[in-house]
Amino acid sequence: MAQRKTKRGTTASSAIMFGEELKYAREAAGYTQEDVGRLLHCDRTVVSRTEGGKRKPSVEEVEEITRLLNAGDHLMRLYRRVDWDASIEHPDWFQEYADAEAISVGMRAYQDGVMYGLLQCPQYARAIFEAGDMAGNSDEIEEQVKARLSRQSRFLVPDGPLLLVILDESAIRTVMGGPGVMRCQMEYLLQVVQLRNVVIQVAPFSHRRTDVKTAMVLLELPDGQRLVYSESLDRGHLSNDSASVAKHQRRYDQLRGECLSERDTLRLIADALEGFRDDEQRARRSRLAEEQLQQQRRRQLHRGSPRIPRPRPRP
Repeated sequence: MAQRKTKRGTTASSAIMFGEELKYAREAAGYTQEDVGRLLHCDRTVVSRTEGGKRKPSVEEVEEITRLLNAGDHLMRLYRRVDWDASIEHPDWFQEYADAEAISVGMRAYQDGVMYGLLQCPQYARAIFEAGDMAGNSDEIEEQVKARLSRQSRFLVPDGPLLLVILDESAIRTVMGGPGVMRCQMEYLLQVVQLRNVVIQVAPFSHRRTDVKTAMVLLELPDGQRLVYSESLDRGHLSNDSASVAKHQRRYDQLRGECLSERDTLRLIADALEGFRDDEQRARRSRLAEEQLQQQRRRQLHRGSPRIPRPRPRP
């Protein structure tokens, strides 16, 4: 079978052929990628990756697309002929998770240490990337910030999918980027929590019995399938094993029972906001005092320097 080169390697053309046929059917029906994504309740990038032969859609997705585009059984017959495991350009570990996130109908997340990605304001996200491996590469940092914020677009909107987030108190208390960035982040949390589909609760430092070892996300897909995702130092781990999902779901539910109520969580965030505002004002006054001290020292140095006589004009 003929091979076609891609940016990241060699991909057998059968997956790409399916993607091209899907694109042809979509355009013939008069739909854009955004239209199909909206009707299928997924992000446009999911449609784009499928049409590019870089993502294997589920049977249910192909059936739904076939009905939507009135494509008969042509797409399904072609889909079943593709040897996806052998031909598709496999996404890296995070792209595999991002594909699942982009079509999910519900998410339950636990995050400690830093703010959960889908709740990060632009200033906080930028501070995270500046403190990481990308430090000094401003173009790449801005690209990653934009990508992270784009993932929020499905959830931080009215009537978006359920987003239930447990934040360890450390995610609120750990300062990233300085008090000004943290003030923006707390204001952002108080804004997004007004959405009916977004629930945020804080797991306080005290009065906790359930120990969750690492941050995790529980995903629910349109077909009812449930996945669990977590990260180690070097990579992410996405699993649909029912026993593993059930175990982590149980621990998540136990931890949620030990969280502050939504009302008390809002009060804690509001108190943290006032604290960061005070810290920001103190830092601003400290900078101003330091600038004034430096100016005073420069003036004293200037007054203490030896005078150089200047020649006077003769009468």
